[in-house]
Amino acid sequence: MKRLEALRELGLRVGKLGEPVLAGLDETAAARKALALVSESGATAWTVPERWGGAASDGLCAPDEVSCRAMCALRAPLAYHSAMLDVMLVMQGLGSYSLARAGQPAVCERVLPRVAAGELVAGFGLTEPEAGSDLGMVSTRAEKHGTRWRIRGAKTFISNAGIADVYTLLARTSGEPGDGGKGSLTMFLVRGDAKGLSTRRFEVTSPHPIGDVVLEDVEVPDEERIGAVGGGLEVALGTLGRFRTSVAAAANGFARRALDESLARTSTRQQFGKPLSAFQGLAFDLAEMDTRLRAAELLVEEAANAVDRGERALEEVARAKLFATENASWVCDRAVQHFGGLGVVRGSVVEQLWRDVRALRIYEGTSEIQKLILSRALVARAAGK
Repeated sequence: MKRLEALRELGLRVGKLGEPVLAGLDETAAARKALALVSESGATAWTVPERWGGAASDGLCAPDEVSCRAMCALRAPLAYHSAMLDVMLVMQGLGSYSLARAGQPAVCERVLPRVAAGELVAGFGLTEPEAGSDLGMVSTRAEKHGTRWRIRGAKTFISNAGIADVYTLLARTSGEPGDGGKGSLTMFLVRGDAKGLSTRRFEVTSPHPIGDVVLEDVEVPDEERIGAVGGGLEVALGTLGRFRTSVAAAANGFARRALDESLARTSTRQQFGKPLSAFQGLAFDLAEMDTRLRAAELLVEEAANAVDRGERALEEVARAKLFATENASWVCDRAVQHFGGLGVVRGSVVEQLWRDVRALRIYEGTSEIQKLILSRALVARAAGK
């Protein structure tokens, strides 16, 4: 489709521009510059539904949805050039989609067009020290006091912690941790400058703004509750389901860059009087890297098409996320091997890719969770359920 190809070209242009510009900047400066670059290009408009000020869907999806295919078309080329560009783009969507999906119209009209324009930085607050894959363990609690909610607790591994202007955040409104979360969790819009909210940053293998978000009796008006009281788990899972396939697309972007770096290295590096690519073992590596990457790209295409058609697509998305992220780690690891000692020099392209890609097997549903989703679906089908 011409529109998707245009988005891929846009991602490549922004990536080529941004890669050298972001080099050497600290995390906060790089994050803000990366967001400026993707928003100035118009890419962030694709993280918000057309209905709420985002890009015209052009038939890719319903006007009240974010196109999974558009996000994949943008993320793969951005990741090829810069993990920071990629993460700052997708966080606008992850951090605002819950609001677009179930927020009060007046709040959506006030917030979402500014997210689409890159004027507001968005964050997504799900994970807690004891609540990762199992959101039923969320202990952050929100209590109703008149027309306002008072939220107390802590979130961790929150991208854009400390720079986000708004967070969509999951809190417990009834029950106790371990109850599964159905009917007991609610989503809220929380302002980054709210009284009682503080952040603590920490470093991860692929540098970007990330850390803890601590809430000490943070007050939120009821109009900024997202969805029904007790309906937060469904909203949160719907957000993850909408964006999970694009994680696989980003993984493919990292892997594509690693393969290109390996091709350049093995074609020019001479050992024993001939290029490395002339050695059968390394040549076979290149062939397998290419084949596995193409398979991952096709799985992403299948899943993204199904999501944009409005299908549940649990299996298609799980396959794409599982295979593409695991494969990208393998491809990047092989690229490091092809560079020998230079491959582990801090800051070299393949070393950076190796670090960038590792977290993709964990966030937005670990590889193990994707295997559980797939295995349960296979067993149920075999049983005729």
